[in-house]
Amino acid sequence: MTDFPSFYDPQRIGRLFHPDMAAIATAAAQANLPPAGEDTRNVHLVIIDMQVDFCHDQGNLNVPGSLGDIQRLVEFIYRNAASITNITCSLDSHLPFQIFSPNWWVDGHGRHPAPFTIISWDDIKAGKWRPLVAPAASTNYVKQLEKGAKKQLVIWPYHTLIGSVGHALDPELWSAVMWHALARKTQPTWLTKGSVPLTEHYSIIQPEVPVANHPLGGKNKAFLDTLEQADVVIVAGEAESHCVLESVEDIVEDFGDKPAALRKIYFLRDCTSPVLHPDVDFHALAVARFGDFARQGVNFVNSTDPLSFLAQTA
Repeated sequence: MTDFPSFYDPQRIGRLFHPDMAAIATAAAQANLPPAGEDTRNVHLVIIDMQVDFCHDQGNLNVPGSLGDIQRLVEFIYRNAASITNITCSLDSHLPFQIFSPNWWVDGHGRHPAPFTIISWDDIKAGKWRPLVAPAASTNYVKQLEKGAKKQLVIWPYHTLIGSVGHALDPELWSAVMWHALARKTQPTWLTKGSVPLTEHYSIIQPEVPVANHPLGGKNKAFLDTLEQADVVIVAGEAESHCVLESVEDIVEDFGDKPAALRKIYFLRDCTSPVLHPDVDFHALAVARFGDFARQGVNFVNSTDPLSFLAQTA
């Protein structure tokens, strides 16, 4: 595609505005692309949590570098729309009271932890922190989290609360997803996760610790089946160090005994950035795990790399 749609304005990335659906629809019709239903190869783009709270400067949990990630991803979609069959967008979707929220915990003086505080099993045993909500289940969660070799519990700022502006996809990226849907005559998929109070839920596949009898408390086998049926799976999103890393980890684990399935995963490394923490180098941890995935067959590429399965649109 030599020209981007006329409504596209990279200067708006990171700003709040009302997308012009009439202009998006007109541009989609003018693109004259074939329906996705005619594709002989299913290319599935998975966009993880590129929401206002993560990507905008005033977002409640801003990921530095995410605005550039969005621009590169938007332009990747426009350049390669004729080859992208489906787009799934995940949405981190939280409630006011969850186990990683400041109001869930207090110290010995009744003070809530500051954002980015790490709470360990040893901290709880020592009385440094105690849960105000579901004490037994909360304590057991932290113990299970460490036992399962997962990250320790991190207290996060309130973010991506359901119904808030911060929960929405960046409007310029949303516009690109809508344009693709209309131009290719295919429904986008919205995958919500993260609203189970008693667990963190970084991955789009499953929560950190399963929660029995909750509809979102286990593995999303239906979505894994969708990815397995695709010929190519492309992954991008925020944040590299948490939701993206955990998602790729779960996909790799599920496809682990299927080398051909791992080789069909393409990770856009220039369309993701890590959370910055004052004490933990999350980026280094993510890069180390990505190296493991690459050795198993996952492809790590840039959004501008020439890829054989992407037929450039004219």
